[in-house]
Amino acid sequence: MASSISNILIAFPKTHQESIFLGSNSNNLKSQPTQPLLTLRTKKNTTKCNATQINTQLKSQNSKANNQLIQNVWRKIHGEDNWAELLDPMDPLMRSELIRYGEMAQACYDAFDFDPYSKYCGSCKLRSQEFFPSLDLPHIGYTVTRYLYATANVNVPDFFKRSRWPDKYWSEHANWMGYVAVSNDETTKRLGRRDIVIAWRGTVTHVEWVANLQNFLKPIYEDIPCPDNDVRVEAGFLDMYTDKQIKDGYCKYSAREQVLGELKRLLEKYSNEEVSVTLTGHSLGSAMATLSAFDIAETGLNIRENGEKIHVSVFSFSGPRVGNVKFKGRLERHLGIKVLRVRNKHDLVPKSPGFFINETSPAWLLKIAEDFDMPWCYTHVGVDLELDHKISPFLNPDGDAACAHNLEAHLHVLDGYHGRNRGYEATTNRDIALVNKACDFVKDEHSVPPSWRQDLNRNMVKTEDGKWVLAQRPQLDDNYEDIQPHLSQLGLSSSTKTLSGTYHTM
Repeated sequence: MASSISNILIAFPKTHQESIFLGSNSNNLKSQPTQPLLTLRTKKNTTKCNATQINTQLKSQNSKANNQLIQNVWRKIHGEDNWAELLDPMDPLMRSELIRYGEMAQACYDAFDFDPYSKYCGSCKLRSQEFFPSLDLPHIGYTVTRYLYATANVNVPDFFKRSRWPDKYWSEHANWMGYVAVSNDETTKRLGRRDIVIAWRGTVTHVEWVANLQNFLKPIYEDIPCPDNDVRVEAGFLDMYTDKQIKDGYCKYSAREQVLGELKRLLEKYSNEEVSVTLTGHSLGSAMATLSAFDIAETGLNIRENGEKIHVSVFSFSGPRVGNVKFKGRLERHLGIKVLRVRNKHDLVPKSPGFFINETSPAWLLKIAEDFDMPWCYTHVGVDLELDHKISPFLNPDGDAACAHNLEAHLHVLDGYHGRNRGYEATTNRDIALVNKACDFVKDEHSVPPSWRQDLNRNMVKTEDGKWVLAQRPQLDDNYEDIQPHLSQLGLSSSTKTLSGTYHTM
């Protein structure tokens, strides 16, 4: 039987091993009003301490062991071996890292202003300096270095949010799309490398958005240099990634240029360190994460001057299909991008686009579709991790499509997932109320109101003269001029939509 990663490297040298004698009735410790003194024996000494002290010591040892573990096996966690023997049964360390990156994707929703009655609708509610602390996520251990914006795109209906007051737009064309963040020194030491995360926002509308896609595959080389002209991706996703509005400060540079320029800057800053690039996103954000990972590798940005290849991986949650069979082959075999797709089997979004011809179709049908260049033949990429929300005793098994697609619900199920047909058993004290932040999925018996997360008084504040007005927010930084030198180093020109550049060959 294969051992999970979390069972490796845990043992301490014999000279430091401790034997804890709890007696035959140790299970009753919690119910006793006072904790008895227990004997802690080591080869060096015998001391008296209580159960709390022992638990503290053991937690400290486990924390140190897990830190040592991540430093040694992070490449496996990020797909070096295509997650072999990590998903079924679910490795505890794999689970905790998946949830951690899922929380970074969820942060995009929690920080996004989607209130049509707000003049800041479509923007981020937080300044980058206060992003994670303001979301009660200081434990994440990352610093946001760049916000990402995209221009409104008619090919992806209902994704972009607009204020009902057009004369008060914070930006005429842009929507906030996510962020780039880098691990701080303490987290870097724990992880064993400097981790650069690119997190993409998904949709805040109902899941029907995916049915309204153009469902048209477009050659990727028209916007991203690629040696294979048969590599195609969903046109709406590609346009959103590469379109720009020169006259709008927030989308003067395309989302693609913002990502590549910022990543180039960070890689130069940490040129003497081991670095990983991790992309994450939910729903449409998952598609953007996959597409930008492809771009990073195709552009050769993950290849250092000494030839060292930086590991690029994607943790995708509830994502739609992005491209055709050639896209899958190019991404996986030629570029070596590792993608782990987490999905709920009852979710409709991962089944689209390409409802009729996709990776589940017979090989002969896929071959015909490719040979005849059918524009609606899509296929998923990477490794699939299928969840089932119905195994959770906390969730309504008959929740609607939006519930099945909800990211917080995925993280809740992950917390109790141990493998296929292994039932649900929570592994942490993750709050069940988080699931109902933006939906009505938790069973009524747990007394969690639906869609409970909202801004205080809808961001209305009372002035000194007693009037209620919409609170003013600090101006979001739209100065992206510092990325132009880095784009120039990549051979990219921002003057047109289609950028010049080289593609990666192997």
